[in-house]
Amino acid sequence: MTSAKIEIRLATPDDIPVLNRLIPESVRSLRHGYYTEAEAESAIRYVFGVDSELVSDGTYFVATEGGQPVACGGWSWRRTLYGGDQRPMGVGNLLDPAVEAARIRAFFVAGTHARRGIGAMLLEACAEAATAKGFTRLELMSTLPGVPFYARLGFSEIESVVDTLPDGTDVGFVRMARAVRLGGERP
Repeated sequence: MTSAKIEIRLATPDDIPVLNRLIPESVRSLRHGYYTEAEAESAIRYVFGVDSELVSDGTYFVATEGGQPVACGGWSWRRTLYGGDQRPMGVGNLLDPAVEAARIRAFFVAGTHARRGIGAMLLEACAEAATAKGFTRLELMSTLPGVPFYARLGFSEIESVVDTLPDGTDVGFVRMARAVRLGGERP
């Protein structure tokens, strides 16, 4: 799938080091007005990072421009709701698509590429893949800067969550959900 110069493809293990550099840059550049510097740095250390299980499952996407990764995001049929390899939150047991929502996971866009529709392209790729696996709903744990983005794409707030990280820093998140397809979207 392409749009202008942006290409969306599945992530490979070779992408993980680059993505683990992109993610902190994204957080640091987009945190302003939502997280303090201390909250952002603690979340980078304990929460924000690649979950290599998503890469292994073939459910993590990379957006590239000129061959360089500029964003990433994925989905999962596993119960884990958020967190990277350093601290996944929830067990990785499989979800039942008949009664449970697929998880949208680890969306990050380089600050230089924010607000250009790349996140929406990634979400569309995830929704298509989740639909193919029989899921009818999506659920995620949004960062505070991500809430307006997900709300524009039809997600509704389920609850606000405060995660106390291992260093004692409290970081806010918002659990959100929506139907895989909104009214009028193509199947």
